[in-house]
Amino acid sequence: MKQNLDRWILVWLVMSGLLETGLAQQAPYDVYPAAAPPYYRVRYDASETAGELQFAVNYTIWIPPGVTQLRGVVVHQHGCGEGSCRSGLTGAYDLHWQALAAAHDCALLSPSYEQPQSADCQLWCDPRNGSAAAFLRGLNDLGQQSGHAELSEVPWALWGHSGGGHWAGGMTLLYPQRVAAAWLRSGVPLLQANPDRPAIRAHQLADAVLSVPIMCNPGTKEGVTVTDGRFAGVWPANLAFFGPVRQRGGLIGVAIDPLSSHECGNQRYMAIRWLDECLRMRLPAGSGGTLRAMPAGDAWLAEVPGTTTAAETEFGGDKAAAGWLPSGRIAALWKAYVTDTEVPDQTPPPAPTMVRVADGRVSWTATADLESGIAQFIVLKDGKEIGRVPEQPKNRFGRGLFQDLQYSDTPAQPLAEMAFADAEAVAGQGDRYRVIAVNTVGLQSGK
Repeated sequence: MKQNLDRWILVWLVMSGLLETGLAQQAPYDVYPAAAPPYYRVRYDASETAGELQFAVNYTIWIPPGVTQLRGVVVHQHGCGEGSCRSGLTGAYDLHWQALAAAHDCALLSPSYEQPQSADCQLWCDPRNGSAAAFLRGLNDLGQQSGHAELSEVPWALWGHSGGGHWAGGMTLLYPQRVAAAWLRSGVPLLQANPDRPAIRAHQLADAVLSVPIMCNPGTKEGVTVTDGRFAGVWPANLAFFGPVRQRGGLIGVAIDPLSSHECGNQRYMAIRWLDECLRMRLPAGSGGTLRAMPAGDAWLAEVPGTTTAAETEFGGDKAAAGWLPSGRIAALWKAYVTDTEVPDQTPPPAPTMVRVADGRVSWTATADLESGIAQFIVLKDGKEIGRVPEQPKNRFGRGLFQDLQYSDTPAQPLAEMAFADAEAVAGQGDRYRVIAVNTVGLQSGK
């Protein structure tokens, strides 16, 4: 409560003209979940030195409990603007992304760049402007803080939205030997200078980048089916990035979200499955070692744009213009995603554990279904349903979720609690409670 009060005092001082706006820039970034283990956090102030990061940045990481040696780190990178940057404060707490990380003994890292709304996003989303160096520093310091010094050496699986896609793609171009796979949602780096945007510098395309699985993921309303408006340039930018990489044999694909514009929509149900496949194929067996090459015989190709797929050996079109997919299994999911985003899932979620009752308050722990996340929980007392948490899953950008979602695909604050108040509980009555998890396609766990 004090944190919120302090924030409103800062806002009042600025509005009253008693405090300079620059001194209050931290206010939107000072409300975030606690970082007690298995969460860890570091924050670095903005630098005034040329070439170094001009914004403060906050890195929060989640370490899967019980993992002795990490094999990699999944990075969830927000987009540009104050709202998107602020949403990064909860990225490491996302149960669905945690399920992906835990499946491969990886940490989950979420940066939050403290960018003022009107500031130039390129000052952080171009890694060469200091954010790459800050990221490497953060991995080292978080490794020391968490007791996982290997964090500074393990591979990365990168996901980025908008400016975060620009950043994730830029990091792939700069550090291809460290990147297991990269998913670029609504944002890509430049490979050729754009006279319309001279402030954005182009990157070089090194041969090593061609071995890294990359997926471009624009919304159809970003220049595919809607060719005007604020985000109409996203599709041409994706083609300008995809074309040169694919023409040189790069492992790059395109998955057009058929429903969305710049919001993230239901992309996580495809992105997490795609990253899961790439991590399974590329990560070394244990901590340390180099990334493995993607198996050449498993690849499929897909029309760009389109919905037709075929094994690479059977594809009849121009292979150099077709999107790359890592396997037939992913090709089937991709086809469903680009059709209506209804990526199929036939496996129920894990059952909740550690159900506890104290003074009528039922609480539990649960891990998310890797395929479809968690929509809600059903609470039973003596075999009868007495409530659901939440009663109605929310998410204005896609499928309803237990944690809800912000614009940059991160949980809403305050974080949802796995708890239910039984108003009719009677002390000493010996009621028996059970909890069921429900994923976002409606499948229920065991009790």
